Amino acid sequence: MSIPEELSIVVTADGSKTVYHPGVKENYHSRNGALQESNHVFLNSGLRYYLADKLIDSVAVLEVGFGTGLNFLLTNDFCTGKEIDLNYVGIEAFPLPFSLLEQIDYEQLVSTNTWKLYKASYEEALQHSVALNEFCNLHITPVDAQVFTSDLLFDVIYFDAFASANQPELWTKDFITHIVSFLKPGGVFVTYAITGDLKRIMKALGMKIEKAPGAAGKREMLRAVKPF
Repeated sequence: MSIPEELSIVVTADGSKTVYHPGVKENYHSRNGALQESNHVFLNSGLRYYLADKLIDSVAVLEVGFGTGLNFLLTNDFCTGKEIDLNYVGIEAFPLPFSLLEQIDYEQLVSTNTWKLYKASYEEALQHSVALNEFCNLHITPVDAQVFTSDLLFDVIYFDAFASANQPELWTKDFITHIVSFLKPGGVFVTYAITGDLKRIMKALGMKIEKAPGAAGKREMLRAVKPF
């Protein structure tokens, strides 16, 4: 899969924007609302769920499928507001061109400062970890997720790959096992989808799985916790 020139910007049901990829015939976010999906699936059901019963001042997040960066932007705003140190690593084999990100313009969805710093740091973050502010470090890793490596372990994994029908190689047992290996004991894996295969894979890995309420347009989603 490669980034085609004919990528287009789509306005979703809640007024927020996403990108349509004609090569896989799929949007980067739900047409039912990019903002509501990111908030519901990743920030609320993922990060805030993980933090709910903990008194901690730092968190590490790994995202599979960085895309437009909306999940990161919302996470950064939340952590900065709570004065929680955030180490965020996004895996994106085909980073979107900066010119397209400018057209998406998420400034109305997050703080002006977050959006400004993200735009200023985007291309540098593709090379190495960048401090956006005193609380946040961002690194967008431009590699195939199947060969991603890291010395770090993460508290939360945002699994935001394209659907299994369009990107099946990222929903196999081997790949899920690879990604879960970067999750700390007690860490949370969260994704917008839930399938029988995914549940069976998670159970085989010893993960504690939960059918959580889905975002708009989906009845359920999957959340899994890695045992201690």
